Parts: sequence; structure tokens; C-alpha cells
Amino acid sequence: MARDEPSAAAVDVADGDSPSSSPTLTRLREALAVLSEAFESGDTASSDAAAAAVAEILSPSDADASAALSEQMLREVHAFLSRPSSNQMAIDALSLELPKPVAKLGARMGNCRDIARAIIEFFASNCSPRDMLCILCEALDTPVAFNGSAYLVILLDGLASTLRIGNAIQEMCKTMVNHRKEELCSILGLYALQNIALLQALVSSESKHQNILSTCGSVVLQYSKFLMFCGFTYLGLLTGNDVTSATTKLSKEEDDNFLDCFSSAMDGASLVVVWTSMHDDMSKYAGAEFESALKEVQDNCIRKWEAINMFRYVLSSVNYSWAIKSHSLDLLLTLVDDKCSEETNDHVDFPYSTQIFATLKAIERVMIAAPDTLMRKKAFSALKRVISAVPSTQRFDILQALIENSMFPSLTAILLDLVKNEVSRESRRADQVNGSDRSQDAGGSPPWASQVLELVELILRPPEGGPPCLRDHSEEVLSALNLLRLILIIDSRGSRSAKMLRDEKIRAVYSEWLIPLRLIITGIQSELEKGGGEDENQMLCLLNPVQFVLHRCIELVEEKMKGL
Repeated sequence: MARDEPSAAAVDVADGDSPSSSPTLTRLREALAVLSEAFESGDTASSDAAAAAVAEILSPSDADASAALSEQMLREVHAFLSRPSSNQMAIDALSLELPKPVAKLGARMGNCRDIARAIIEFFASNCSPRDMLCILCEALDTPVAFNGSAYLVILLDGLASTLRIGNAIQEMCKTMVNHRKEELCSILGLYALQNIALLQALVSSESKHQNILSTCGSVVLQYSKFLMFCGFTYLGLLTGNDVTSATTKLSKEEDDNFLDCFSSAMDGASLVVVWTSMHDDMSKYAGAEFESALKEVQDNCIRKWEAINMFRYVLSSVNYSWAIKSHSLDLLLTLVDDKCSEETNDHVDFPYSTQIFATLKAIERVMIAAPDTLMRKKAFSALKRVISAVPSTQRFDILQALIENSMFPSLTAILLDLVKNEVSRESRRADQVNGSDRSQDAGGSPPWASQVLELVELILRPPEGGPPCLRDHSEEVLSALNLLRLILIIDSRGSRSAKMLRDEKIRAVYSEWLIPLRLIITGIQSELEKGGGEDENQMLCLLNPVQFVLHRCIELVEEKMKGL
């Protein structure tokens, strides 16, 4: 329609026609009839277009549609849906298209709101609950300029109607006993968790309406009550053990396709925990049980690691809002402390390496992509704490895996700095041991030495050949040189000399790592100094610290080579 052409709804108002005889209402009736005929004749190709046409008629601009006309259009749709002869496929098609325009019209004055609620509730009661959950959540994430709060309330009322399925299953559970009751309770619990995850993914993902997060808490609370009825506990949700137990019970008798329906149940478990920590009503409902579960997790190292690794589901997903992820990090930081590191080192058998790697990669994603500095700093704090809590025997393995899988030079530099901190800590620890027992100094190089040197070589002598590209990787080169400088200093101390860098290795470091890098830096500096522009000066500033640390490393290596 041209910008200055009046819409049909505007013509209705201008001509003074009553709503019941307006051209817009006639067009709506005709579109509904076409939709019904398309499904009755099996013309599925025309059905989608017919449903879209109905939605378009119900979507006049705010200035065009009067409250009276809006009410009449909604009544027409409700009457069509309520007819016994209405085709279910036509109803399903409309359920995909109408929630948004119906809720917008319902936000107007008069009886529009009640009729809109009735239409949304009809869809929720007569169409697929799973589909309606997705449709309503998507509609909730749509910005509305006029009477937005009323729009949200109408949709949330419809969303709450999908809880009826859970209520029905709960009533069935009450009538069953023994194995069948346990199985049905497992299904209800997983159903609740799956819907919580779906709700958060579609509503909370960077919602334009900040108050949706608070409003949805009431829906999450209702699903949480199903969980408690089914025997799920906050401890089991924190650690994920209740989800594992429920899926194990069902996997013995159900096929994989059935369990795929609950693929986001672990996400849901983690989200329940986060919501309970951030939402007042949920905190009140949980009461002392939640605090008790947190304390039990904090006091038990194995339970603590299970809980830490549960956060990877929310933090790694692009489906959940930054607000949810921020609260997840807050909760994670309360679980990880120095005591955890001490307790973990007492456990020789530590079977969580794979999960820890996934958790740390999830935290990295927040560090890289979070929209504000404070949240990125929070994620970095969480990364450091989790790494420091890993047993010392596996800490370097984890760091090496993170660096080898890093796609961002700045992140690689941060991880190399963490390796440097670990080398310093391990060196001090070794010095304390050797100080109390000099006989310990006669051993070989520390177990982490070869890994650390491999990481330095990975940066200074990349696998693809040649020195590193300094224009793009100056940060990680600087961190690698600082790490090498520390190793050289440690390796030159008294009787511990030459334990990490043997004769052949020190020559390779000098001729294959450092000298080629010095030649590259010298060449780049000459080119940049000729340019003299702002970009060239900025690059020179980046190279200066690299050149300084490189020069110090060369001095240390040359000093060491004098004794060869």
C-alpha cells in the first residue's frame, strides 16, 4: 500500500460505517472462508497464504483501527475458531500467524482484551502445546509501541495455559503406584525442564522488554513446582544428577527418539538454579532447601565439580540472555574458592577433565562476546578460579588444550599469562620442597616443562612454518616471550640449571625461535619508520614491548650457551 493511501480500516472510520458492515470485516470473513476451503479441498499450497492474509487484515496501524473495529474483528476470529465444523488444520495454521496481531489488538480499549485472551487460550488448549510454547515465546520477544504491557500480559496468560498439560500428567501420577508412577514422574520432570529451557531461549534471548525476565519468573515457578512433586531436589538440579537419573529410568524402556524430546533438560536444570538465586518468588518457594543444597555442594568437592560443570549448558548457549549468564557467573563464583583447589588435589582420581574443558570454553565465550566490560571481567575471574581449582597434575593439560583450541590472539595471550602464573606457582612450590630436602634437587625437569615449552614454540614457531605474524599476533607473541623469559630465569638458578633446557633445546630456541623473530621485528620496524603515519606509529608502539622482552630472552640464552 502506498504511504499516503488510506488503509481499509481508515476508510471504515472515515465513511462512518458501523464495524459490523465495514469492508475490513468483510475482507476478514472472506479470508477465513478461503482458508477453510483450502484445507477442506487439500490445497495446502494456498493454505499458508490464506492464513497470512488473515493475519495481515488483523494488523492495521495503530492510527487506523478503532477500538470498536478491533473488537469486532477479534469476535469474528473467535467465532470462526469456536465453530464445531472448523478444520483443525486451519486452526493450527492460524495459531502460527495470529498470536502477535491478536495480542496487539487485544491491548486496545473496550472488550478487546478479554476476546484476545480467549483466542490465545483457545490456541493453547487446542493446538500442540510444544508448538504454542514456541509461538507465544517468539511473540513475547516482539517490540510493541502501543500499550506494550497489556500485550505482554495477554501472551503470558496464554503461555500459562500450556501448564495444563503438566497439571494433567501430575493428576495421572497421583493415581499410579510403584514403577509406573516413577516413570511418569520422570517424564513430567523432564517435560518441565525442557519447557523452562525453551521458554528462556525464546523469551530471554536479548529481549527488548526487560520486564519479561521478571514476569516469566511466575511461569518458571509453576514448572518448578512440578519438579518438586516429581521428587527432584535442588541438590539434584545443581549437580544434574536428578536429570541423569530420570533419563536413565526412561532409557531402559523408551527409544532414543522419545528422549530427544528432552534434549534441553540439563539446560532447564541449570536455569531453575539460576532463577531461584535471582528471583524473589522462587527464592521464597525454595526456602531453606536451596541454601542447604548450596552449602552441601560447597562442602563436597565432587558435588562441587558436578555443579560447576552444569553451568556450561547455559554459558555456552546463544539462546539465553546476558542477564541469565551474568547471574550464572555470580553463582559459579560463590561455588569456587581456594578450598576447592586444596580438596581437589587430594583426589588422585579426577574424572572431570572433558567436562571442565567444555565449561572453560563456555566461560571463554562470555569473555569474548559479553556486551559490557564488567561482565567480561566477571567471566575472566570465573575462568581463573576454575582453572586454579583443577588438580595440579591436570592443570597444564587443561591450559594446553585451551590454548591449542583458541581462535583469538588476545584470548591466547590471556591463557599464556595464566600458564606463566602457574609456572611461577609450581616453581615456588618446588623451591619450598627442595629447601626442606636438598636431595629432591637431583631429579629431572618438572613434569610440566615439556608442555610449557611446546606452547611457547607453538606461538614463536607456528606449525604452518616461519615466524609468527606480528601485525595480527603481537599480544600472544609478547605473552609467549614473557613465559619463555620466566623459564630461562628459573632454569638458570643454581644447581637447578639446565634441567628444563638441555643443550640441543637451548640451541634450537636461539636459532629457530628467537633470531628469526628478531630479524622479522627489525625488518618491520624499518618499514614502519619510513611511513611515519598514525597507523605505523601505533604498530611501533605494539612492537616496542615485544622487542624489549625478546632482547632479554636472547641475553639469557646467550649467557646459558656460554656454558655449553
